[in-house]
Amino acid sequence: MNNIKSYIEENKQRFMDELFDLIRIPSISAKSEHKSDMVLCAEYWKKMIMEAGADKCEVMFTPGNPVVYGEKIIDPAKPTVLVYGHYDVMPVEPLDLWKTEPFEPVVKDGKIWARGADDDKGQAFMHAKAFEFMVKTGQLPCNVKFMIEGEEEIGSKHLYDFCREHKEMLQADIILVSDTSMIDSDVPSITTGLRGLSYWEVKVTGPSHDLHSGLFGGAVANPINILCQMIAGMTDENNHITIPGFYDDVVEVSDYERKLMAEAPFDLEQYKKELNIKEVWGEKAYSTDERTSIRPSFDVCGIWGGYTGEGTKTVLPSEAYAKISTRLVPNQDFNKIGELFKKHFESIAPDCVNVEVTFLHGGASYVSPIDMPAYKAAEKAMETTYGKRPIPTRSGGSIPIIAGFEEILGIKSILLGFGLKTDAIHSPNESYPVDQFYKGIETIPYFYKYFAENF
Repeated sequence: MNNIKSYIEENKQRFMDELFDLIRIPSISAKSEHKSDMVLCAEYWKKMIMEAGADKCEVMFTPGNPVVYGEKIIDPAKPTVLVYGHYDVMPVEPLDLWKTEPFEPVVKDGKIWARGADDDKGQAFMHAKAFEFMVKTGQLPCNVKFMIEGEEEIGSKHLYDFCREHKEMLQADIILVSDTSMIDSDVPSITTGLRGLSYWEVKVTGPSHDLHSGLFGGAVANPINILCQMIAGMTDENNHITIPGFYDDVVEVSDYERKLMAEAPFDLEQYKKELNIKEVWGEKAYSTDERTSIRPSFDVCGIWGGYTGEGTKTVLPSEAYAKISTRLVPNQDFNKIGELFKKHFESIAPDCVNVEVTFLHGGASYVSPIDMPAYKAAEKAMETTYGKRPIPTRSGGSIPIIAGFEEILGIKSILLGFGLKTDAIHSPNESYPVDQFYKGIETIPYFYKYFAENF
């Protein structure tokens, strides 16, 4: 790609200013009070895609948040790349842990600090600017379509039907996604697998109303105590998940593949230091990298009940709640796991409480073959800009809609991410290295070049 570095250098400040305007929109999909912000953010994306050189772009409304669709068709006979990203972000709580304002981005220590800096506004925005470069300089080698949604952080609930309803419009030869991470800034990698997800909310109810803990404590079951005991029993002494049938469909990774995975650089001591922990934790007989990629996991994402305000209140609460998730590996069906958990959790509840399990959302795992032309193009693109051949890796995270794309549209995805594990996505003080932002803009046009040449 001729002059990509100079184009970036000439437009660095404009790129950053435009990204900051996008980040300032508090597009939190999990909170209904931000409904208008979702529309505002979608309209901003439409503006950016049109200014970048698309033939058309529109905000398409759904029963949930709108989807932004744009395209530039240079020749129907040429290959088509569908760029997918999301403009919604996670909630920012707890606010008191942020060192900067979540929606007022700043650059400090070589990083952009803000909610959405990496996930996924910063990473998705790289594609708009890479596209702009190719169009403005006459170097776009194939057709490009954009689909930017506003519900990824809450399970892409309405995007599945959107894809079914607009299947012809969305037809492409590959889906290009930047919503994953690299091993390190100097160790390029391409994500070849994502874990699936099942997510529930559980409610444990004891007495009909809150009770005095002195008068009733020890005689009436405390729902919080019971909930904690039930959760504790969901894994055994080897951190093996105890739900009957949970591992029935897990495909064991071969010793050969595990050996290849172990060749990826990983400093366990540095990992613990960065997280400020004395020791790692997880399923026995597996490494840390394996626990977060090829093995399923079980986590309590939130738990509450009783009195949590200032001071004391001696109360035996009537209700206790928890939000619980499992990360799943290829061949595990999230709907099946959803039913297995519900059945098991309700079965282990003692008679002194009532238990209600609500399935919130889930998604399938995904594997991207490393022998397809699109992977080879991404591999060559990264090698061109980073000077190193990227390592194929499997991610512990989930992007449920990626498997949905393959099922509904029949299209594979390439997960060409530039985030780093230190970016603290979903957490307070999310950040994204400025160098990675610009490196992504530099790399993406090479993907188009090599993909079009070898299609």
